[in-house]
Amino acid sequence: MNRGIVYAALAYLAWGLFPLYFKQIAQVPSLEVVMHRTLWCLVFMLGILAFMKRWAWLGELRRTPKVLAAFMLSALLLSVNWVVYVWAVQTDHVLDASLGYFINPLVNVALGYVFLHERPRRLQWAAVAMAAAGVLWLTLQTGRLPWVALVLAISFGFYGLLRKIAKLGALEGLTLETLMLTPIALAALAWWTWTGQSAISAAVNQGEVATMGWLLFAGPLTAIPLLLFAAGARRIPMATLGLLQYISPSLQFMLGVWLYHEPMQPSRLLGFALIWSALLIYSLEGWWVSRRMTQA
Repeated sequence: MNRGIVYAALAYLAWGLFPLYFKQIAQVPSLEVVMHRTLWCLVFMLGILAFMKRWAWLGELRRTPKVLAAFMLSALLLSVNWVVYVWAVQTDHVLDASLGYFINPLVNVALGYVFLHERPRRLQWAAVAMAAAGVLWLTLQTGRLPWVALVLAISFGFYGLLRKIAKLGALEGLTLETLMLTPIALAALAWWTWTGQSAISAAVNQGEVATMGWLLFAGPLTAIPLLLFAAGARRIPMATLGLLQYISPSLQFMLGVWLYHEPMQPSRLLGFALIWSALLIYSLEGWWVSRRMTQA
């Protein structure tokens, strides 16, 4: 089997199983979880960079202030995405989170049209319209916008857009983003620990060492799937990568329904079905075009 498919599939499998991890530390507030995730991810990434001796990009950053500004914005988008996702999992909104990542590829089509002047094909526009109809249906059924799904899809869509035009690779880019967020994370963790409200103080005062161990695990858990994804993306066509990306939200959806027993009314299922149909059209159209180009 193509190693690229294995790497990408493992990355999406890990992301799809993330709810299991965040449910494990549900007693820690979502914002504090993200602060730990930021800090320990940076430590892990710096260790990898030190092992690989890849520091030249840091010197180049001083001559490219626009790159720093772009990554400051991408770091903000990443932090918003992380906070909302962790909160969603911890408060029994796993289905809403999965919906966000089902919608995300279609958000990417719209962003590419607006900002990169890409010209989606007719069936791609049809898929976007069908997904919009699904979101509208869910809004009408619940009386409110599915804001968790929309925030996750839009924040990650804009994040992907910035990373697409950025000059740094996946490893260096995530390191820079977490480096920018770490001063905030350190200040917040220091304050919560000083006031006795953090997982660190609970580990010291109440012996909850296991929780602290789970939080430390957030570093490699965040970085390894991203590195697998980067390795896989370089080895396989975008059409194949596009099909594999549905592993993650599909697993999250199954966990939400069958493991966490989140309610799924038949009327709400229709909205999901519209979005799934849109993704099917989008994926098959992309696969067909890619196949024709390969055969030409």
